[in-house]
Amino acid sequence: MLTALERRLGPKGFTRESADMDPWLSDWRGRVHGRAAALLSPADVDEVQAIVRLAAENRVAIVPQGGNSGMVAGATPSVEGNALLLSLRRMNAIRSLSPEDNVAVAEAGVILSDLHEAALGIGRRFPLSLGAKGSARIGGLISTNAGGTQVLRFGTMRNLVVGIEAILPSGERFDGLSALRKDNRGYDLRQLLVGAEGTLGVVTAASLRLVPAIGARAVAWIGLATPHQALTLLRRLEAATGDAIESFEAMPANALAMVLRHIPGTRAPLAGTHDWNILVEATAPAGAPDPVDALIAQLAAAAEEGLIEDAVVAASEAQADAFWKLRETIAEAERADGPAAKHDISVPVSAVPDFLIEARAAVETRFAGSRVVGFGHLGDGNIHFNVLPPADADQKAWVETQGPAVNAFVHDFVAARGGSLSAEHGIGQLKLAEFARTAGPVRLHVLRAIKQALDPLGIMNPGKLVPPA
Repeated sequence: MLTALERRLGPKGFTRESADMDPWLSDWRGRVHGRAAALLSPADVDEVQAIVRLAAENRVAIVPQGGNSGMVAGATPSVEGNALLLSLRRMNAIRSLSPEDNVAVAEAGVILSDLHEAALGIGRRFPLSLGAKGSARIGGLISTNAGGTQVLRFGTMRNLVVGIEAILPSGERFDGLSALRKDNRGYDLRQLLVGAEGTLGVVTAASLRLVPAIGARAVAWIGLATPHQALTLLRRLEAATGDAIESFEAMPANALAMVLRHIPGTRAPLAGTHDWNILVEATAPAGAPDPVDALIAQLAAAAEEGLIEDAVVAASEAQADAFWKLRETIAEAERADGPAAKHDISVPVSAVPDFLIEARAAVETRFAGSRVVGFGHLGDGNIHFNVLPPADADQKAWVETQGPAVNAFVHDFVAARGGSLSAEHGIGQLKLAEFARTAGPVRLHVLRAIKQALDPLGIMNPGKLVPPA
């Protein structure tokens, strides 16, 4: 089979050289390392189809991979080394941009920031952004149902995908790129593939929703005392500005301190230190009222009432970008700070303030000396809740020995409040056991039934997302 693949794909599309493969055999954080029989890099959908057909005929596993920037090792092959690593990075064409339909058709290997630039060229934007926008690829973002910083207004990737092209585990091609806003023909295969982490097929392209480009934006950094005040402020801003508020990010003092310590060129936006920091962005399309004045007025009133302690509205795009850098480099700063037990969880928005306080206290009491950094998208209930080892501990050894207990404790705390152990990163390999432990039997039964129906040979990204029975 490998000979046939090498002949079909050529030297650009097939390699077994260690130097070419090694960078893609570990997850982004360097925690999980695998092996593969070959690295395949198809140039088009026909080559993907040929690969999957051969794999199905020979019952060989396929591990699809985009930018390899995921957080749960969902695109990392197993250590057995008998799977094919299927990279979609060469399939990076933006096939079309339509301002009439407000749709872009992008191949799976398109980098998110490149799609942003292309959309701006027709006066539109793709309203999903995250810290890894310079490396994350469209296929991976679809397969993990990525969230990011604009979910508050536009929803997750699931809300932005209006059509999909994919190769199913049988080798059949699903041509679903037609950007129909209404299509009531039963089960929605498009939505099954979104968030499936490559376990139901290979996403090769997608039709994606565009919105009008930003005509004006206002970005502010706010210091306040409690997350309860932050939620009150969010609802107040929404009431005053309509749907202009599209990002509302909460960061405790220790998260900001970590960024300032590890990320060159960063500085604190406010003179004092505050227990909580909020980054808010309001936008308006061209021709709509500028949101700056409304944001300034609301923040001034909130300060007079004691709801917030201090605030600054960015006076330039450069200052706004500097504020965003503080938020978007938290993950990078954490990685530089050392290993930690990391959790991408969600709870109902109304429960976020209490959760941030109570969960931190509970974890730091249960695991003496540990330090919690809980930050994220307050407006959509998504918290990145990370537990750092005691300052005087061997960090790697502590995470290895205490990490499983920490994970179980946090996930049980989340479940008791009606939350999820995976808000936007997926399940992958790293959350598979905890997902199996905490998910209800009905959810697991349905997942397994869908997997069995579409991938009866079990060749698509095995060992990810779907716990074995």
